[in-house]
Amino acid sequence: MREYVLTNEIEYGEQIKNASGMITAMASDYRSVYYVDLDKDEGICYRSYKDLEGAIREGEHFCFSEAFTRYAEKYVAEGYRAEFLRMITPENIRKELENETIVTHRYLVVRNGQESYEMFRMAGVRHPEERDDHMIHAVGVGFTDVDKETRKTLRQQQLLSDALTVAEEANRAKTAFLSTMSHEIRTPMNAIIGLDTLALNTPGLSSETREYLEKIGASARHLLGLINDILDMSRIEAGRMVIKREEFSLKKLLDEINAMVDSQCHSRGLRYECRMEEDLPNYFIGDAMRLKQVIINILGNSVKFTPWGGSVIFSVKRIASFEGKTTLCFTMEDTGIGMDKEFIPKLYEAFSQEDSSTKNKYGSTGLGMAITRNFVEMMNGRIEVESEKGKGTTFTVTVTLQNSDHHEESEQDDVPLSGLSVLVVDDDPVALGHTRLMLGKIGITADTANTGAEAVDMARLRHARGEAYDLILMDWRMSEMNGIEATRRIRDSLGEEAAVVLLTGYQWEDIAQEAVEAGVAGFLTKPVAPANVQEEVHKALEKARSGRREKAGLNGRRILLAEDMPINAEIMKKILGMKRIEVEHAENGRIATEMFAEHPHGYYDAILMDMRMPEMDGLQAGSLIRSMDREDAKTIPIIALTANAFDEDVERSLQAGLNAHLTKPVEPDILFATLENLMK
Repeated sequence: MREYVLTNEIEYGEQIKNASGMITAMASDYRSVYYVDLDKDEGICYRSYKDLEGAIREGEHFCFSEAFTRYAEKYVAEGYRAEFLRMITPENIRKELENETIVTHRYLVVRNGQESYEMFRMAGVRHPEERDDHMIHAVGVGFTDVDKETRKTLRQQQLLSDALTVAEEANRAKTAFLSTMSHEIRTPMNAIIGLDTLALNTPGLSSETREYLEKIGASARHLLGLINDILDMSRIEAGRMVIKREEFSLKKLLDEINAMVDSQCHSRGLRYECRMEEDLPNYFIGDAMRLKQVIINILGNSVKFTPWGGSVIFSVKRIASFEGKTTLCFTMEDTGIGMDKEFIPKLYEAFSQEDSSTKNKYGSTGLGMAITRNFVEMMNGRIEVESEKGKGTTFTVTVTLQNSDHHEESEQDDVPLSGLSVLVVDDDPVALGHTRLMLGKIGITADTANTGAEAVDMARLRHARGEAYDLILMDWRMSEMNGIEATRRIRDSLGEEAAVVLLTGYQWEDIAQEAVEAGVAGFLTKPVAPANVQEEVHKALEKARSGRREKAGLNGRRILLAEDMPINAEIMKKILGMKRIEVEHAENGRIATEMFAEHPHGYYDAILMDMRMPEMDGLQAGSLIRSMDREDAKTIPIIALTANAFDEDVERSLQAGLNAHLTKPVEPDILFATLENLMK
């Protein structure tokens, strides 16, 4: 029995010795090892960092917070010190070890002028779940040198960062090249399509010449479509394509699609049918333009690959509604040439064609379906296809859209375009003529300007006359002053009065943020088409209308009227009295300035100033009021009333600091509208 006990003691001693050796071996990676009692803020050194000046000796007891703080202040680099000190607080240690078995922290130290990376690891002596209070009370802490590994990791990260920078620069260069090429190609294309459009409207064309011109136009638009496909694909690859979230009418979207596809089917001898489920909501929130592009891409292929006498059927139905969202299913079915089942998986690959004869016969970039699938996926949708060679193809697109609170009964009629006052700005005479002609096709007669500076002047003059433009179509790329800068100057001078739509041969997303910040309400890609103009004009006008501030009320306002003709003053008082406006009359400009100066700040809401008066005319009086050292002198609306109707007269009024220039006899509605817009 005694031998058995002795044997056990020997074996137990060996186990202790082996365990101690194992602990020593496992701890050899650490420069120093400590046991820390977090409750008592005490520590014991189990392995000392012997190369460190003033290091804690093995077996020595120490104050944990004081020793570690002293170490941080002496050795840890300044940029890393605050985080080191935060990591060693008992509160943080306990928090970190609640869910982790070990906590690590890497930092930089400076010793003898040399920088190196260190790391400490902390582990709970007992896990929280092993204690009744589920708290960490003591930890083991080990410090180790990780300089070599850290610097290797940093070098690898730098290499990756450099490679990413090079890739991003290459991507930006590609995007810039494509954007520039887009402009360079669109510029002559714009001229070709513009001249072709103008030529087609020439009276007395022979049928042969008309046919040639129509073919030129069709070829030019086909080339433009190829350019658009390439640019869309490049932007998708660069991650620069953005899906918008805007309210749109499903009925209007389908009407536009049907009008386009029905015309194509009719010309190719195909039967086209659109089937729409009853009681579908009309208004949704999503990217109508991309959704329309997806459907037209697929239906366009159906038309292209279906022989004479075949059919194309487009169906729309609702398959789910939940949490303010609706899932719509769009099905495009044709009786065309179909595809082999082996080719279907390759259908969405860029530049993919089933065979070269298809490309030669039908013409294609091979990008359409790749772009279509990307758009569907960006809308969190799904696209599926079933096809059989010689029997036809069926595409199914499923997208989930957010419901809109817009109801039919609250819908307002569209703004009648024929009555709009429009300015078209472009430094290219052909593009200017083309855009003006496109506007004419939808009933809009427009003024034109050849430069941005001319557009700013024309807008200011029209505003001053109380005949502001409703809409300005502004080319972006113009010499001296581009369209964004011109828009910015118009906004600075006139506020939100006119809706500005930017025309660009570039992809407008490149300049969208800057343009919107400048006050642009919409975008059109050149060369413009009547349908696109009409849609974008309505959207821009609605956006501009909703963005304008509420007009000032006129009831009870006080106006200073400077007029030397008594009869004119009486008439003006009666007109203003129609809106219950209080009027104080000054017989000339000198008296008007004195009355303004004698009354307190904000006493008058506006000044109506005749231009030709004795002693001091309206221009002199307006300039004198503007120069007065009081805050309201700079802001009070001053409106010129004059029989001088030439542009140079309006310009002189604006240069004198007046806000508007109304020509006598003044139309009451124009006067009231001017006051409402200018007064706060």
